[in-house]
Amino acid sequence: MTDELKRAAAEKALELVQDGMLLGLGSGSTSRYFTEGVGRLVSEGMKVRGVPTSRATAELAAQMGIPIVTELVGPIDLAVDGADEVDPSLNLIKGRGGALFREKLVAAAAKRFVVVVDESKLVKRLGVGVLPVEVLPFLWRTTAERLTALGVSLVIRGGEETPYITDNGNVILDVSGEGEINDPAEFAVELKKIIGVVEHGLFVDMTDTVIVAGPEGPKAMGRASAGGRPS
Repeated sequence: MTDELKRAAAEKALELVQDGMLLGLGSGSTSRYFTEGVGRLVSEGMKVRGVPTSRATAELAAQMGIPIVTELVGPIDLAVDGADEVDPSLNLIKGRGGALFREKLVAAAAKRFVVVVDESKLVKRLGVGVLPVEVLPFLWRTTAERLTALGVSLVIRGGEETPYITDNGNVILDVSGEGEINDPAEFAVELKKIIGVVEHGLFVDMTDTVIVAGPEGPKAMGRASAGGRPS
């Protein structure tokens, strides 16, 4: 059922794609359906270009015949991506697939950032699961010590023997706290202050619309329906 819901959310996002757009193409299973849909539109004659957020997405886009842009001049018209957790203010945790840094760069460069999820990703507060933090491999243990000083626990993804390496050549520390994150905006600032942290998976005040797929069909939440960024 979940795959059907993900596909439904992605199909709803495809309705936003217009001829001539520069599109941010997210990573992960839901985003894959969107990228495949964009490929269909291209095969039907629509002229769009894509900015992929990972090597895997770039390969998929190439297979689908979507022209790829790697250096931007001007903004991305529309970026569509998935999320691991979405709170009522449309703040996100992303990065459990490992592509959070490029995903954030693309989201920040987009005029409109749309997130597609199934309803299992909706949470009352962020921090139900781990928060991925991308750090430089060089002296990563000292970076980890600085992080744990914030009162969190963490593990290096993949383990110390064979750590997971991101597309940027970095490692990911999966951080978990004593409970949910009370103030995502403040915590995001604290994380970025830590030397060695390259980027983290908190996306605060970046999302314009979340398309949530449930049994009753996909519904949109956010600026598109509320007329303003959620408070």
